[in-house]
Amino acid sequence: MEDQPPTTETSSRRYKRNRVQIQGTENQREKGSNGTGGENNDRVSDASNPADRESSPDDFEDTRPRTKRGRPQEGTSEPTGHNLIEVIKGNGKYINQTVKLWVEQYEKDPKPAMVELLTMLFEACGAKYYIKGEFLDEIDVDDVVVALVDLARRGEVEDYQSSKKKEFKNFKDNLQSFWDTLVRECQHGPLFDQVLFDKCMDYIIALSCTPPRVYRQVASIMGLQLVTSFIGVAKVLSAQRETTRRQLDAEKKKTAEGPRVESLSKRFSVTHEKITMLEEMMRKIFTGLFMHRYRDMDPNIRMSCIESLGVWVFSYPSLFLQDLYLKYLGWTLNDKNAGVRKASVLALQNLYEVDDNVPTLGLFTERFSNRMIELADDIDNSVAVCAIGLVKQLLRHQLLPDDDLGPLYDLLIDEPAEIRHAIGALVYDHLITQKFNSSQSGEGSNSSEVHLGRMLQILREFSTDQILSSYVIDDVWEYMKAMKDWKCIISMLLDENPLIELTDEDGTNLVRLLHASVKKAVGDRIVPATDNRKLYYSKAQKEIFENNRRDITIAMMKNYPLLLRKFMADKAKVPSLVEIIVHMNLELYSLKRQEQNFKNVLQLMKDAFFKHGEKEALRSCVKAFNFCSMESQGELQDFARSKLKEVEDEIVAKVKSAIKEVADGGDEYSLLVNLKRLYELQLSMAVPIESLYEDIVKTLQNFRHLDDEVVCFLLLNMYVHLAWCLKSVISGDVVLEASLSSLLSKRFTLFEHLEYFLNSPQMEGAVNLGNLLASRLYPLFTDETEDDEVNKEYIEDTNGDSVMIAAAKLVASDVVPKEYLGPEIISHFVMHGASVMEIVKQLITVLKKKDNDLPKIFLEALKKAYHRHMVELSRSDDESLATKYFLECKELASRLSGTFVGAARNKHRSDILKIVTDGIEHAFVDAPKQLSFLEGSVLHFVSKLPTSDIQDIMKNVEKRTENVNTDEDPSGWRPYYTFIDSLHEKYAKNEGPQEEKEGTFVRRRGRPRKKQNVQGKRLFEEHSSSEEEDSISISDPENVQEEEDKQVEEEEEDTPLIHSIRSAKLRSLRASREESKGQTRTGDSGRAKGNLTVSCFLNVW
Repeated sequence: MEDQPPTTETSSRRYKRNRVQIQGTENQREKGSNGTGGENNDRVSDASNPADRESSPDDFEDTRPRTKRGRPQEGTSEPTGHNLIEVIKGNGKYINQTVKLWVEQYEKDPKPAMVELLTMLFEACGAKYYIKGEFLDEIDVDDVVVALVDLARRGEVEDYQSSKKKEFKNFKDNLQSFWDTLVRECQHGPLFDQVLFDKCMDYIIALSCTPPRVYRQVASIMGLQLVTSFIGVAKVLSAQRETTRRQLDAEKKKTAEGPRVESLSKRFSVTHEKITMLEEMMRKIFTGLFMHRYRDMDPNIRMSCIESLGVWVFSYPSLFLQDLYLKYLGWTLNDKNAGVRKASVLALQNLYEVDDNVPTLGLFTERFSNRMIELADDIDNSVAVCAIGLVKQLLRHQLLPDDDLGPLYDLLIDEPAEIRHAIGALVYDHLITQKFNSSQSGEGSNSSEVHLGRMLQILREFSTDQILSSYVIDDVWEYMKAMKDWKCIISMLLDENPLIELTDEDGTNLVRLLHASVKKAVGDRIVPATDNRKLYYSKAQKEIFENNRRDITIAMMKNYPLLLRKFMADKAKVPSLVEIIVHMNLELYSLKRQEQNFKNVLQLMKDAFFKHGEKEALRSCVKAFNFCSMESQGELQDFARSKLKEVEDEIVAKVKSAIKEVADGGDEYSLLVNLKRLYELQLSMAVPIESLYEDIVKTLQNFRHLDDEVVCFLLLNMYVHLAWCLKSVISGDVVLEASLSSLLSKRFTLFEHLEYFLNSPQMEGAVNLGNLLASRLYPLFTDETEDDEVNKEYIEDTNGDSVMIAAAKLVASDVVPKEYLGPEIISHFVMHGASVMEIVKQLITVLKKKDNDLPKIFLEALKKAYHRHMVELSRSDDESLATKYFLECKELASRLSGTFVGAARNKHRSDILKIVTDGIEHAFVDAPKQLSFLEGSVLHFVSKLPTSDIQDIMKNVEKRTENVNTDEDPSGWRPYYTFIDSLHEKYAKNEGPQEEKEGTFVRRRGRPRKKQNVQGKRLFEEHSSSEEEDSISISDPENVQEEEDKQVEEEEEDTPLIHSIRSAKLRSLRASREESKGQTRTGDSGRAKGNLTVSCFLNVW
């Protein structure tokens, strides 16, 4: 192979100067003065002087064509009759008729018709240029192209193809249709005269290699369409040739010679000759146009080339299904544009769908299979989804080993849903149904129980994390019918003739699968959406959900009590199992006469409520009781409400009994568990605990050394009871003085105990009670159901992260003024490790979207951080500690200024300027004591401003010291001079905001992009040049990493706070111990976090 793909840039055609009839400048002037149309001589073929017209591609790349229409040469007239370009620019309905008329005209008088066609070709490119018929055979193609390029340089072209005007919206389709129709109309004559299409191809190829983008775009469209149309004719001729061959073979068997054999032989040779001519024309366009334009700097041209090549290889494999052409599809898998990569992947998908193509694709697959797998994790979601489909094709043909699929399975828990579902389809086909495994056979291998067993094997990898299990179930649910086989799942859980023996872990996973599948079947989400938008369904979808709800209820009616009874003691299974009832149609219990089963279910739920003390189990039971009380009918509803009343009475009695037991010196465990149950019950309904309230208060007063968690739940129950009392007062028609007095008394008592315990001294080795109370009480100010994952365990979340999450949610939900608590939280941005940093970062994102006071909040945060430094500097002889606080202040300023990146600098220029000016004002208060604030905080924001603003700032700062003697305290004024020097340096270097790199980068949602592996780009080492290597190479790894960092920052701006909190917790848990040690500060930072706890929450109350 001699084709060499160079770098992706505009190619300039080397024009032939030796054929041009060069006329002197004086002759040109003389012609112009004689009135022979000197102004337009360059547009007429016999009068053109291209000697000074060749130019660099740089002259065209940034020049937009003007809409100015040129006029043809004076003294000549264009062909009369139908105007080809107007037909193409119209709606396209006259194309067939116009082409037929033109072909008839060509057959009668070729030259005028050829002139008309070439004029249309030039006008389609946007140039008004006309060739005289008498010079058609003499004019050189390059001379015409030079003249056309000169028109583009002067801006005298129109861009129909990229125009936004409504009348040109069908231009590209009509242009393709015109050439396709022309080829089909000429297939019985002019197509093979070696004049018409040879001339057209010469001009199209020449124009496709010119610098003006509009010429390359339109010429590429026409050239690629010609090959596609030639293939259509060649396929028809190939079928005729094959028919003729069979007829000829049959006749030869009858007689060796004869007129029939001679006629068939002649027909066969003519048909074969036509096919050969068509293939030669295809090769001519391929080598002259495609091999240059597939690496064009315009991604749309590159994409058109790859799309067309995919069509050619698929529709005409006898010519194009060979490595000579396939390698271009492999090379463009590394293209920097997502659309080009996607076009290549889709083309390959179509090829691998045809089983007959696979043997020929063997070498290609070997060279590029690694890259295909890598594209499943592409930065562009649409490319990744298509690549996953391509990998499925490779698996279907058993062209990939299972060992290569490991990275793909990680995408099951990726954030973009489309990628997860695409991987889910692959997992279902490859691992669950095992469609691609030829050794699997027989009906038994496709039963629901077998499929569920294989699904459970996958879920074992995620058993420790229910959230990840939900992701995997959601990915596969759409494709796996066995997940909707309710009877099979229930039978497996009850061990009724099992084919597969379930372990305890499998049983837990199967219960979770049943619960998740039930939710999905009735239209609920099992994986939280990133946009938090409400789901809307059509009438047909709602009917499907109702039918599913009915089927689930019928399957569960008789078996639900059996399942509850069997797994009553299993705390891992009870929450999911109990909650299934909220997705059932309770009316069917009455219609099917299954009232007793319903009552049994309620009794078993009551037993489960008093058997477990974990939040998940208690909350599921309460949710189920409330649903049954509201949604059941008639007698069943009365029974459900009576059961709920029994639960209320019994829990109050148990708490009283437990309090008495503690008062008598007994164990606190019973009190703690029952307080948790009461708390969960109170979160959903008002429980009458008036008599119990006084007992709780006395317990807090008389037993100051109770376990911290017991104290927390005593206070929590007091608070929730107080909230219900307040609601009853607000919602009542008449406010009684006694009710109001009682409410105020209870509030005072609660505050008194809160203040005591929040300020209680912390014993060595004990959990800080302030943190514990904060982590318990913050859900009361927010939607508790919104973030179940954050509070997984009552004990494990009693740390500083919970405090920051609580404080951030208070600010984000406007429970407390952002001006008060926001700066305090943000000032701790860099003090407590990665997880706290993530939380604060997401709070900043929320504030950016909601508020216009961000500059004020940022500045106040910087002041608080700087104040910590000043306090430590004044009260401590240890300068290292003060230095540490000053470095934290500088790091905070760097982080906050870093939120204004790229285009955001211009958008938020006024905000940045306000932070700088107000910061300077603060630094000069009682100068020079606080001047280090300039260096520690203000300087980082100055670097984000343009040069003009930096000059104004310099004047402002220098003006403040005009009448000040700075020599009295040189060390105090040193930060001032450092600041001024930095400003002068930035101004001298003209350091305004740096422009971002050229190129469009698609935002990546989910995990950061993995490092690309570009090995295997070249199919044949000996035929590829270094120029080819460079043309398909990806970006520099360092630049890629910089772009990925920017993309991560962008994606975080759109991430809801609730998801960032969850991701922050997961990241902090997965961080290495060494990293945690390096990032998490001890000693004074712990003291600062403890102070933040008290200041955040005590002042809120």
